[in-house]
Amino acid sequence: MAVLGIDHVQLAMPIGGEAKARAFYMKVLGFGEIPKPDGLLKLGGAWFTSGKVELHVGAEENFRAARKAHPALIVDDLDAVLLSARAFGAEVADAQQMPGRRRGFVYDPFGNRIELIELARG
Repeated sequence: MAVLGIDHVQLAMPIGGEAKARAFYMKVLGFGEIPKPDGLLKLGGAWFTSGKVELHVGAEENFRAARKAHPALIVDDLDAVLLSARAFGAEVADAQQMPGRRRGFVYDPFGNRIELIELARG
């Protein structure tokens, strides 16, 4: 038995936050939206994809932001994403750097933390 990969990551948002989710995940992080299956549309939320990464944002009645738990996304230009996040008005935070990668944090419009990693080139 072996885990073969991650199918998707899910974050939560307050009910009715779809427009804010689309603006942030599509404009700031460059995701495209993918349609939710018909049976799940009534639950609200939105699904996004970029390359092999799929991220779902689900509507939750008693929403609480994930300020510690987070997905870590690999990006090709950390500075550009952080600049885009700041221009959007998103909260941005520094991260302790690690060998072979540059890191930073952004927070979506609902307060969920997202780690951004740029791998060393070469």
